[in-house]
Amino acid sequence: MGEPAVEDFAQMVALVCREQRSAMQGRFVLFGHSMGALLAFGMARHLRATGRELPLAVVASGSSAPSRRDPERFARKGDDEALIADLRKQGGTPEDVFASPELMRITLDVLGADYRVCESFAYAAEPPLPMPLHVFAGREDDIAAERMDAWSAETATGFSLDWFDGGHFFIKQHEARVLSALQQRLAWSVAGESHASHAHA
Repeated sequence: MGEPAVEDFAQMVALVCREQRSAMQGRFVLFGHSMGALLAFGMARHLRATGRELPLAVVASGSSAPSRRDPERFARKGDDEALIADLRKQGGTPEDVFASPELMRITLDVLGADYRVCESFAYAAEPPLPMPLHVFAGREDDIAAERMDAWSAETATGFSLDWFDGGHFFIKQHEARVLSALQQRLAWSVAGESHASHAHA
């Protein structure tokens, strides 16, 4: 908690890849939700660029494709009022957090730093990733379907898109269904499937 927050996307990617080096050996998968999806994508690219071992698959949940991110999504979110409004809109934050000034301060500081990381992201065209890419999305999330479909351009092997009822935190609302879909998609990746697939839960 005492260390300064990393607020640059490229630095964050390099830091996580370095800190998780021992975990990213052998058979592993990168999974991320929301900002984590963008981070997982960046990590896969970074691992390829640095000649490191690559994941069996990347699973991106609750996030627009990197090439289709809304530049206004994280703009004008620099004050507490805007951050709190965004937390309320997304849902998923316990009321106990809003009721506690201490917890709210910690949450807003972390969220603000995360948003600055996302704002620093700049998409660069690169060859598609050489592993399957599986995407999860919420039907009531405020991300347009075409922004989710655009993830398909980031893989040269297999792609899947699974939709779930719920908003941005559908992974909490329908945890069992999400875990079941994740298990199926990872089994597909391990089996070496490479055909494109669009599935709707």
